[in-house]
Amino acid sequence: MYLDPKLVDKIIKVALDEDLGEVGDITTKAVFPEPQRSKGIILCKDSGIIAGMEIAARVFTLLDNSIIFNPRVDDGEKVQPEQVLATVEGFTQSILTGERTALNFLQHLSGIATLTHKFVERVKSYPVKIMDTRKTLPGLRAFEKYAVQVGGGFNHRLGLYDGVLIKDNHIRAAGGIAQAIKTARSHLSNEVKIEVEAETLEQVKEAIEAGADVIMLDNMDINTMLEAVKLVNKRALVEASGGVTLENVVKMAKTGVDWISVGVLTQAAPSLDISLEIRG
Repeated sequence: MYLDPKLVDKIIKVALDEDLGEVGDITTKAVFPEPQRSKGIILCKDSGIIAGMEIAARVFTLLDNSIIFNPRVDDGEKVQPEQVLATVEGFTQSILTGERTALNFLQHLSGIATLTHKFVERVKSYPVKIMDTRKTLPGLRAFEKYAVQVGGGFNHRLGLYDGVLIKDNHIRAAGGIAQAIKTARSHLSNEVKIEVEAETLEQVKEAIEAGADVIMLDNMDINTMLEAVKLVNKRALVEASGGVTLENVVKMAKTGVDWISVGVLTQAAPSLDISLEIRG
């Protein structure tokens, strides 16, 4: 996934403004009133997959373009406890001011990449894709979906603008799956794929007959999911969604679904424990 540098800077600037307010880092200004130089290391205290190194580096250079940030690992690399991820050298004031914001991004995105990698590894023996969802933190979707890709997963939709997904409320308001698909198709080019959510086997049948390209099996138990996959019989792609965990993801993969969407990847991934330590 390509991250637009302008978008990266925009997101980082919002985060820095949130932290610095109108007057800046009053602690650092008070403790270091005169210019001083330091060198620090960014240290990982967990094992996992790193994501967000360039974002962390950009936090520091946006604050002070004289800071030297030397990464020791690349995004996507597996790391171990006590491994040095990068060195940071420059004015002490700038390093300390940017520390928390840089670490917030690095810890959060590495946590997402790590959890995604665990899901991907669980189902690597099956022809299924681990997908993310739109359950992301406001303003951080691009970063979080990037981290999913770093972990080996795939992006479902980036937003409402790049994919059609007819969900339960669309269906209720439209008067049924068939009507919702028929109306949507009349306003879309044939190149646009239509995905529809199904909660029952009856809805799966309706979606097939209405010509859905992708059918999302929402919160179905494993036995019903097996029946749904047989019912579809390759006439559409099938996505499993709802209640996916590391404990049940293999059972879902065994049903023959094409995609498994996992909300916890971006909604509840624990952050990787990463710190910055001044060493000189």
